Amino acid sequence: MPDRQAAKPRRRRIPWFPWFPWFPWRFPVASLTARILAINILALAIVVAGFLYLDRYQNDLFETKMAGLAREGALIAGALGESVVPLAGSEKSWLDPDLAGPLVQRLAIPAGTRVRLFDVEGMLIVDSLLLPGARVQTKELPPPAGGGALGRAAIAVYDWVVEHLPPRTRVPRQVEPEHARAADFPEAARALEGGTASTIRETEEGLLIAVVALPVQPLRRIQGALMMSSGAEDVARSVRDVRFAILEAFAIALAITVLLTLYLAGTITRPVRRLAEAAERVRAGRGRQVTIPDFTARRDEIGGLSRALRDMTQALWVRMDAIEVFVADVAHEIKNPLSSVRNAVETARRVRDPAQRDKLLDIVAQDVTRLDRLLSEIADASRIDTEMSRAEVKAVDIGALLTMLVEMLRPTVAAENLRLMLDLADGGPFVVNGVEDRLVQVFQNLLSNARSFSPPGGEIMIQVARADGGIRVDFKDQGPGIAEELHEAVFDRFHTLRPKNESFGAHSGLGLSISRQIIDAHGGAIRCRNRLAPDGAVIGACFTLRLPEAEANG
Repeated sequence: MPDRQAAKPRRRRIPWFPWFPWFPWRFPVASLTARILAINILALAIVVAGFLYLDRYQNDLFETKMAGLAREGALIAGALGESVVPLAGSEKSWLDPDLAGPLVQRLAIPAGTRVRLFDVEGMLIVDSLLLPGARVQTKELPPPAGGGALGRAAIAVYDWVVEHLPPRTRVPRQVEPEHARAADFPEAARALEGGTASTIRETEEGLLIAVVALPVQPLRRIQGALMMSSGAEDVARSVRDVRFAILEAFAIALAITVLLTLYLAGTITRPVRRLAEAAERVRAGRGRQVTIPDFTARRDEIGGLSRALRDMTQALWVRMDAIEVFVADVAHEIKNPLSSVRNAVETARRVRDPAQRDKLLDIVAQDVTRLDRLLSEIADASRIDTEMSRAEVKAVDIGALLTMLVEMLRPTVAAENLRLMLDLADGGPFVVNGVEDRLVQVFQNLLSNARSFSPPGGEIMIQVARADGGIRVDFKDQGPGIAEELHEAVFDRFHTLRPKNESFGAHSGLGLSISRQIIDAHGGAIRCRNRLAPDGAVIGACFTLRLPEAEANG
């Protein structure tokens, strides 16, 4: 069968924005850029939509127009009141059409305004359109749309939007009967009752007109009703012009908003995308040649994210190096006793002497014990970081803890011909925030180390005091000390310094390394130095712990 090539992983394609095929930035439709753009446009659209509701502005214009028409009507009604003729032999009077008509004709009535006069019976007696010699009346028609087809389309869209824009207030239609009476017009009927009425109506051609009706009542006696109407399409055009101006400003603001949003989003999303792609390459394990982009010079959140990812990646490589070294050291340390066991077993097969065979079995037993201790301490060292991150931190009085530990170990230490002393400066308490069991483990490791190197009759001194805003604990012995070049090496894994009287393999070399792990997890530090006599001679070793003091005791 032909060899099949391993399928190459397909790269996920990020879709382009279909509206901007020329745009140099690629981003998915649901990306952060699209969301920022949508939010900015929505906020701007809400503001513009609010401005487009110009009902109050339009109503104010209508009110102004009707108020002006009412003032003119009041003057005309007052003049018509002077033309009232009393009836002979009666207290009643009436409007004489022969006098009222010429009077209306002589008044300076604005072009486009129609004046109608009804008598007290509601009959139409004067109509400015029908007066002899009346000026030519003009009828307002819808204005032609400018800008050609585009202008007409814009106005058509505008009319449709206004028609369906809530609240959809319908103006009453003005019906013109062939033989008009006051009862055909609610405003005129209201005027005959002594009231004044005004409203906006729509003609049969779809044009707006302002209608005002008021009574003609000389000496407070109603003699008729005057109704005036005038075109109001200029108001609608004014509102439309204002709305178009707002839309033009919106278009400009929208273009600026889109460009600024894309620029701002680009300064955010592009670096984030580069960081994400680099993190993905690190996750895929493509080696240390992967470099996290450096945006730390930005001094903003993106720069902080870049710094954190770079530090995290560096810490990851350091941890991986430590794991590799740890695994290599474990393999080496396990290989030694295993080799010893194998040699002892192979030799035991050839040895006939029972005593010699027993010695070889003792070697095997010692190596098995060593392996068991080594594996236990390796397991303990591997659990420290995880356990410390999950353990509940409590206030621990290390003065009381060391007092209890010293009292417990003093008989055992005395049996080894050693003295164990504890000095608590100022009497304590010395409280730190930590995990008590792990702190006890550190103290036991350091005490075991001091006991191993102390000569017979020697003294081990533990001193606790406050220093530099924290708590300092010194473990001092009278052993041979530690070579200066090994002051840091003693904290490495599997590093051992054996006393002359101690058998090989009694210690795994992990005790001090584990102690440093625990103290580091508590935010402290551990180091060692030699104790010197006045003449400069080494008189022992001293391991110093520094732990931050709990704030409650600060």
